[in-house]
Amino acid sequence: MLNKNIETFLCCDTDFEKAETVLFGAPFDSTTSYRPGTRFGSSAIRRESFGIESYSPYQDLDLEDAAVLDVGDLELCFGDTNFALEQIRERTKEILEAGKRPFLLGGEHLVTLGAFRAVSAAYPDVEIIHFDAHADLRDEYLGTKLSHACVLRRCHDLIGDGKIHQFGIRSGEREEFRWGKEHVKMHRFDFRGLDETLDALKGKPVYFTLDLDVLDPGVFPGTGTPEPGGVSFDELRRAAVLVCSRARIVGCDTNELSPHYDPTGSSTAAACKIVREMLLALDDGDRRERKE
Repeated sequence: MLNKNIETFLCCDTDFEKAETVLFGAPFDSTTSYRPGTRFGSSAIRRESFGIESYSPYQDLDLEDAAVLDVGDLELCFGDTNFALEQIRERTKEILEAGKRPFLLGGEHLVTLGAFRAVSAAYPDVEIIHFDAHADLRDEYLGTKLSHACVLRRCHDLIGDGKIHQFGIRSGEREEFRWGKEHVKMHRFDFRGLDETLDALKGKPVYFTLDLDVLDPGVFPGTGTPEPGGVSFDELRRAAVLVCSRARIVGCDTNELSPHYDPTGSSTAAACKIVREMLLALDDGDRRERKE
């Protein structure tokens, strides 16, 4: 049984047996291609969460009432990417086998692959909703197939064509966009098409991966690969809550916060609020499902 972490995200300290969502961190950034530091993201989100309220006026819900447990950060090996991904996969598998939903805090975006390997094994028909500035569809980057620039391509290897739904994409090499036209469903620049996607995915298992650099760097400078032209905080909040409210989320993550690039703390605060809103929407959906 997983034990409570001493320092939790806000009040996410439900007993493991009662928890429906289990939060854990993967502080890994060994394949970061530009500015490193996302290994500090999960601990910063957890620590700085106490600067916001557990109550959301957006949803009129409070994390004090939510069935969420934070079990803390994994202790990952930075010198062995395959081993780190296996550690993430094992923790995700443990959570899934207990009948609970894994919620991963990165770390760089490659950590998604470790979690998704476990989720796709448990749910072979799973599809992905992906928010990001970057396509992450390269087959290799700097000679390796395991990079945060390749993570969605590696997820595609597991589930095949037409099951990855990307939103907010505004950066990538030409070949990524050419390849993407044939193999994934890419929505560039913003969240147009999200309602229709959620309608099409109704009842299907969905993994939701949210790279926080989908936000404009004017709002969210604390990331390793800032890309101008992103969405606003409120646009992201609304879209993330919509996904967590309407989709059958069997696993999810947020990633790519590098807190030290924003000494004001605003980027970490934004990450905390997005995580809070996602957790509340997921918990509210669980409660509504139990009533039906």
